[in-house]
Amino acid sequence: MRPDYIPVIVLVLVFALIAVRQVGSLKLRIWQIMLVGASAVLVTGRITPVEALRSVNLDVMLFLFGMFVVGEALVESGYLYHLSFGLFKRARSADALVLMVLFIMGFFSSFLMNDTVAVIGTPLVLYFSKKHGISGKLLLLALCFAVTTGSVVSPIGNPQNLLIAIGGNIPNPFMTFFRYLFFPTVVNLFMAYILLKLFYGKEFHSRPLDNVREVIKDKGLAFLSKISLWIIFTLVVLKVIAVFTGWADFRLTYIAVGAALPVLVFSPKRLKVLKRIDWHTLVFFAALFVFMESVWRSGALQYLLNGYGGDLAAVEPILIISAVGSQLLSNVPFVALYLPVLTHIGTGVKGLSALAAGSTVAGNLLVLGAASNIIVIQNAEKRGQTLTFYEFARVGVPLTAINVIVYWVFFRVM
Repeated sequence: MRPDYIPVIVLVLVFALIAVRQVGSLKLRIWQIMLVGASAVLVTGRITPVEALRSVNLDVMLFLFGMFVVGEALVESGYLYHLSFGLFKRARSADALVLMVLFIMGFFSSFLMNDTVAVIGTPLVLYFSKKHGISGKLLLLALCFAVTTGSVVSPIGNPQNLLIAIGGNIPNPFMTFFRYLFFPTVVNLFMAYILLKLFYGKEFHSRPLDNVREVIKDKGLAFLSKISLWIIFTLVVLKVIAVFTGWADFRLTYIAVGAALPVLVFSPKRLKVLKRIDWHTLVFFAALFVFMESVWRSGALQYLLNGYGGDLAAVEPILIISAVGSQLLSNVPFVALYLPVLTHIGTGVKGLSALAAGSTVAGNLLVLGAASNIIVIQNAEKRGQTLTFYEFARVGVPLTAINVIVYWVFFRVM
């Protein structure tokens, strides 16, 4: 049966609108465009209302909601900026700050899930931008590339890696991912710095940076935020132990909701925090799930994979197909579709590691390549900054090409 191309046509139109972000004098935001796309496939009958409701992943929605509560509490209390001094106080120049954003945020992304770091990191880099007179666009791009690239190296760095580690039955996944992905990931973080230096060279000013520990604005909310952070770290460690020792597992949602509870239950500012969280991003993700479900149901991607005549188990096609396919279907749904194909044909751990690398660095290519990009951009727009489709792509396209080549070279020599 031939695929239904109407959802794919709508997908192309959505990409085009996100690229221009304007129709006549009407300026559109990403969440509005995705909502229009989801509405279009509903109206045309490409997905039923019941199927649409079922497609919305409540775990992801609750995870993001919980992390948004924690992130907003960290900002509102001033504890985020107070805490950041200890991590970034040695950044004495713009070059050092960009490198530290890339590597520190990349490191945390490998263990706290990249979406978590995207939530917390956005107000932080915009604070650095204002304080040190460095382009907000430069630091937002550094954050996007850091949380995407850094998350490659760990089986819990992002949802698709966790899916690959479990669904692919990878033995000792932390050591396997480290063996195949750590060194090329470090190289790719440096490559991100080089490309940012190339495209934003004038923003790397020579003035020394003045790092001062910020005063906490609300000690009560800061205390609750600190408890929330400890809950996140503790539950992440328990999650790692639970998943890879066979002990009773629990959902990532519980981590975010558990971390949000101290703020929601005990803070007198709970309503203010709730009012200021990024509801538009939650709308975007609900619409994204509906829209991408219709694309999956169209059968277009499956049709293309079935028509591919090469060796699907080889590293090269896995890297390229996963990088391109993740743009069309988003990386988690794509991996859910592609992983059974690879396990069925007996792809080894190197091929599965290539799937993790390709589907993740796809997020560096275009804005829609990773959920973390959307979180960063929409969180930034709430604070008066943004990244356009072109501004992201002009750095992201060459960076992703380099990323894929670097991983391919490392896979070839191992």
